[in-house]
Amino acid sequence: MPLKKPESDFLHELANIAEQRILSSYLKSHCIDISTKPKEGFRFDPVTNIDRETEIIIRRMISERFPEHAIMGEEFGDTGSSTYKWVIDPIDGTRPFLCGLPVWGCLVGLLENGEAVMGMMSQPYTGDRFWSDGKCSWFSGRFGTSIMKTRQDAELHQAILHTTSPESVKLYHNNKFDLLQNQVLMTRYGGECYAMAMLAAGHIDICVEYSLQPYDIVAFIPIIENAGGVITTIDGRRAENGGAIVVSANEQLHEQVLNILNS
Repeated sequence: MPLKKPESDFLHELANIAEQRILSSYLKSHCIDISTKPKEGFRFDPVTNIDRETEIIIRRMISERFPEHAIMGEEFGDTGSSTYKWVIDPIDGTRPFLCGLPVWGCLVGLLENGEAVMGMMSQPYTGDRFWSDGKCSWFSGRFGTSIMKTRQDAELHQAILHTTSPESVKLYHNNKFDLLQNQVLMTRYGGECYAMAMLAAGHIDICVEYSLQPYDIVAFIPIIENAGGVITTIDGRRAENGGAIVVSANEQLHEQVLNILNS
């Protein structure tokens, strides 16, 4: 008997419980224990007790509701084997989280037979949520709920380009990022996962990230694609496994960006 696909309402239930845990400690440094994980090329890659505890809470709720589903999380790895796999990053952007800058988010995505079909980024402090039910992409915030669309008319010379950190750019072999940024309108840094959400919402046109894990990107794949954007690896493959990832507001722009980065 085939497994039943969850409804997108469950994404909001997960966001609700994550929000409760995270906000009880956010901006309270005495509540946060910080350690670092090994990461090639980086001297400091932070993880906190809040990351771990939030992932445990999310995992528990998924297992109670969908015990037959598999789970992958940043902090506790893979468990189970199933047609459906939940992919979790409890706090994507731990560095800005520690700095009190609200460009971090809680990411939850769902794979069906290895392909991302549903996902959400929630920002507990601002109350913003960006999600896809597999058909449309949605934003909800202080001013209500609306459908998101990427900028379909964005051209390269008018485009806003984003990458999180110059560190990752420098570490990527055979890098052509400088060629790309010389052809766009402007380049911005430091937006973390919020930049991906802003691309889906039509405010940023290109995101390039050179070192992503599946839990960094799976939630965004349906959000981007169902908003009209394109997301692939730098060599044009599906993005579910992470790596060097390119996101563009439309197909023509994406082709141009890939040509430049692979020139």
